[in-house]
Amino acid sequence: MRAEAVVDLSAIKHNVARLKEKAGADLLAVVKADAYGHGLVRVAQTALDAGASMLGVALLEEAVTLREAGITAPILAWLVQPGSDYKSAIELNIDLAAGSLKALHEIQAASKDKQARVHLELDTGMTRGGFLSEWSQITAADVAGLEIVGLFSHFARADEPLENQNKEQLARFKKEIATLNELGFTNAIHHLSNSAATLTNHSAALDMVRTGIAIYGLTPDVSMGSSKEFNLRPAMQLRAALYLVKDVPAGTPVGYGASESTTRDTKLGVVAMGYADGIPRIAKNAGVWINGKRAPIIGRVSMDQFVVDLGPESKANSGDWVVVFGNGSHGEYTADDWGAASGSINYEIVTRIGPRVPRIYSAHIY
Repeated sequence: MRAEAVVDLSAIKHNVARLKEKAGADLLAVVKADAYGHGLVRVAQTALDAGASMLGVALLEEAVTLREAGITAPILAWLVQPGSDYKSAIELNIDLAAGSLKALHEIQAASKDKQARVHLELDTGMTRGGFLSEWSQITAADVAGLEIVGLFSHFARADEPLENQNKEQLARFKKEIATLNELGFTNAIHHLSNSAATLTNHSAALDMVRTGIAIYGLTPDVSMGSSKEFNLRPAMQLRAALYLVKDVPAGTPVGYGASESTTRDTKLGVVAMGYADGIPRIAKNAGVWINGKRAPIIGRVSMDQFVVDLGPESKANSGDWVVVFGNGSHGEYTADDWGAASGSINYEIVTRIGPRVPRIYSAHIY
């Protein structure tokens, strides 16, 4: 095996329990995008075992995969556009989000044999999905025959806790709960908080929180605080083998475009991963951890490999394993480091790890 992503299921359990306790409310575990790259089914099962009351995915096919795996817990799919196979979703007891009258009417049409469970999505300031101008047009006829089980929205700036927009979105959301009550749905679940709000804004917890990045032990934004400060445990360690180790003299150009050259006589290691596996091509100031020290990238990342400067005193050999990122407890690079090194965020780093890299599940990594 040339590379593997080791997923610590005990960390997932710890994080779910921690977030649920922090919220003081029910918790929906967001497992979209193959559970942020950690593995959809195993993570979903683990989150439920740890106390999550519901699962959330973006796509209908993700929800179907969970049902086919035997998971019977409530699942909400929120990016299911008009024209989708609503009938099959209803038959599989998949909760559907609706953010437009067109979607509501199509779900109604698909509900003739079995009542659909619907969460109405409200745009309170994200200006992305959800009802906006159409919200005031909803009538009892538009929701007739449907089981409206939830009302939800999404914060745009919860990772900036002091921003006034957070208060404005919460106030608008609470105001529009009254509209839902007027339609007779007084027992609907109200959910607004994402990971950032769950960690910093207890007043927004309402009936249920939706936590994604935090259940994987990563902070929504490093400016808010570190994983350690929030008592979260990063769940993924990405490892790879050194395909080759070689001695090279100072002034040796490395990689496509010869964008960098060695500044000293040194040893270089070729890591058997590349951008086809999710390693960002543009990454700078990141690298790997081997034999108790960091070895930075030198040159451009290729499709299947990248080169690191091991240093002239390195004892590394071809075939040795390196840690690309982990929880940082030993000094290794983290997903946060890789995000910064590629001008991105930790979300992108873990979710982009490709299918060529097997997921290995462990009770504990460290």
